[in-house]
Amino acid sequence: MKLIHWVAGMACAVSMAGAAQANPLQQAIDGEHRTAKYAARDEYRHPAETLEFFQVKPDMAVVEIWPGGGWYTEILAPALKDEGTFYAAHFPKDTQVGYFKRSREAFEKRMAEKKDMYGAVKLTEFAPGGDSEIAPAGSADAVLTFRNVHNWMGGNNEQAAFKTFYKALKPGGVLGVVEHRAKPGTSREDMKKSGYVTQDYVIELAKNAGFELEEASEINANPKDTADHPKGVWTLPPSLRLGDEDKDKYLAIGESDRMTLRFRKPKS
Repeated sequence: MKLIHWVAGMACAVSMAGAAQANPLQQAIDGEHRTAKYAARDEYRHPAETLEFFQVKPDMAVVEIWPGGGWYTEILAPALKDEGTFYAAHFPKDTQVGYFKRSREAFEKRMAEKKDMYGAVKLTEFAPGGDSEIAPAGSADAVLTFRNVHNWMGGNNEQAAFKTFYKALKPGGVLGVVEHRAKPGTSREDMKKSGYVTQDYVIELAKNAGFELEEASEINANPKDTADHPKGVWTLPPSLRLGDEDKDKYLAIGESDRMTLRFRKPKS
């Protein structure tokens, strides 16, 4: 009887291992290629659950908006390189903003140094309010943006951003949004200052662009976060804008409370 149980258990373990091995997204998340400091943030960003919620599959055409240093690119690029298409819509190449310029150059360097992993990445650009093409119109299965909406609010370009996403997506395509979450009723000015945006406002932006809200998830919620800090969301890790001041307190809170929203471009 014990032998039967052992054999059954081994068969189950082999089956589970095979399923994990067959999942390129999970393979990428677990891969040794990932930057250690990035992987350490998985406990706050829940990449496996988030990408599953956004219904990302290895054979899809996916656009990541403003990938920055490449936190999600480390996962998406290798997961999509064989069967899918990955567009990294980075900061404009001709930007005059110093941070944007340095970030894009570092990203390009990284792509060039690891061509075996990133050689298939299609580097495009995104300038909210501009005419940049993040992917050919109507070609993308999913457009994903992580913690960016507050940045576009500074230039009053947030609505234009959502219209660009709508244009790039196929009918029936998914827009996935993760954003720092402000308390309901927070003023627009306070949103811009703090980096936290109300969930209702993000939903309004998407609906105004033509999207339908399909589902909201609490995958990236953090009840410890009051969304009321001296330096806004940047008070918390990973930024820790106050340096050593109350550092242990903010590390104990962790990263921000975040909304995770899945929108759909209507099929007709």
